[in-house]
Amino acid sequence: EPPFPTPAPAPPTPTPTEEPTLEPLPPEPVDVEFQAEDMYTLKGRYYPAAVNPAPLIVLMHWAPGDKEDWNEMAFWFQNRGLAGTSPNVGQETWLDPTWFPPMLEGQSFAVFTFTFRGCDNGCSSFNPNGWFLDAMAAMETGMALEGVDPTQIVAIGASIGADGPPDTCGPFNEVYGGCLGGLSLSPGSYLGIPYDGAVAALEAQEPPVPVWCFYAAGDFESAPACKSASGELYQLFEWPGSRHGMMLIDPAVDPSAMELILDFLKLVYGL
Repeated sequence: EPPFPTPAPAPPTPTPTEEPTLEPLPPEPVDVEFQAEDMYTLKGRYYPAAVNPAPLIVLMHWAPGDKEDWNEMAFWFQNRGLAGTSPNVGQETWLDPTWFPPMLEGQSFAVFTFTFRGCDNGCSSFNPNGWFLDAMAAMETGMALEGVDPTQIVAIGASIGADGPPDTCGPFNEVYGGCLGGLSLSPGSYLGIPYDGAVAALEAQEPPVPVWCFYAAGDFESAPACKSASGELYQLFEWPGSRHGMMLIDPAVDPSAMELILDFLKLVYGL
């Protein structure tokens, strides 16, 4: 009788490989035009990180301003030596990097900013539905930028932009995944979605998504909005007075909103 065939050797078990590391893009910000779902053309700006692929922070501005309000904070997150080089440096506390705390050691984040429709040099009218489309488009555009890790996205916003992070992270994760958290500086359900509902939707996702809310006790719109939400991962931080949105980015604010932003990044990125 013929001998039994010798079993073929088992194929070697593949070893897990890490995401390939590519050459980082140049540090200089790049202007980007993109379109919302209704084909409205928007202006954005991309600040590449010192690593590739990199975690992304999407910044959403407040009603009195536009994407230019984030210039120096974007350089701070990017952490590539460009602080103090924006055209409007020093014009406001949030544009004065001389008092910013040090960025987390060894960390460089990609940053994407944009201007909501009708808001060049400040918003001329109130457009909740359009602004929601803009915020969603910014998240989708940001995730597709060269040098971005689409599984490592955080959104931070102020005032009208403060509602953008929770409002967009929920539906964004249902389609793509990858939004790890949202931070709101003075929200007010400004994009037409109740703040507590947006936070609850993120708490219900798997895994649940943390949201932090900053507000001043005397802010008659943002204090009720922040207090309306709840959840195991939800945190709210109150300051006295009536500072709103970007006015919380000030060296006089104690505890420092900037230091708390660093704490948030450490939490969501596991740093």
